[in-house]
Amino acid sequence: MPGESPDTAAPKTSPELRADARRNRERILAVARVVVEEQGTEASLRDIARRAQVGLGTLYRHFPTREALLEALLRQNFDRLAARAQALGESEAPYEALVAFLGDLIGGAGAYRGLAASMMATISDEESPLHASCAAMRSAAGHLLERAQAAGRIRADVDGTDVFALVNALSWITDQAPSLASRRDHLFALVMSGLAPPS
Repeated sequence: MPGESPDTAAPKTSPELRADARRNRERILAVARVVVEEQGTEASLRDIARRAQVGLGTLYRHFPTREALLEALLRQNFDRLAARAQALGESEAPYEALVAFLGDLIGGAGAYRGLAASMMATISDEESPLHASCAAMRSAAGHLLERAQAAGRIRADVDGTDVFALVNALSWITDQAPSLASRRDHLFALVMSGLAPPS
């Protein structure tokens, strides 16, 4: 309007700009999931930006460091797993629900090379910005474990720390030795048989 100074004029198209920034962030994360799955956690940020069809500067505005991008991916993974565990918590088959969740956990960690180690570090680091998301996921998973134990399918001397250590160790092994990836299901079955109560 006439007489308006640049300082008092209303910002133009700010909702559209926010929506565009949100779309860019979501697209970067979606592409990053694929690229990290292909290349591991040392994936090229330049390649991620190119495949997301954004400038490298745009990527850095959303994720100033590689660690910030990986943290966002991990948070998404933890939140997805927490929601999955909560949904499975309503199952009438407690043991099968636990097996399904742990299978998802192993599959999610195995999809991103290097993520199993990051997950273990986050679980034990209360100062991590991801600790709250990880704790929510562990709490929901702990409920599944308790239900399977109450059903007599998991030995009573096992706790959530034991289970997470075992499944993350399995993810880490197949991460470090890709030739074992085809045996992941067999190794997982061995882990679960070891968690069964003595006959």
